Amino acid sequence: MTADRKKDAREKFLLGGIVVRAGLSKADRAFLLGGLLELARVVSGSPEYRRLRDVGEEAFKAPVLDGGQAMLEAAE
Repeated sequence: MTADRKKDAREKFLLGGIVVRAGLSKADRAFLLGGLLELARVVSGSPEYRRLRDVGEEAFKAPVLDGGQAMLEAAE
């Protein structure tokens, strides 16, 4: 495996872990892609960006139990 392919595989693995952590591993793929496309429209540094980033920071601190349920509860 080339270094570029290895790096790409690791990035995909890490992104998949975020989906699992969010409790969305069984969500419809079109739904996930739509949500990500909407997130891509949020301007970096905007109040909405900062709010969502804060939610994510807290979620990373929460333990992952029941397919991400603890993280979802921490984000509420």
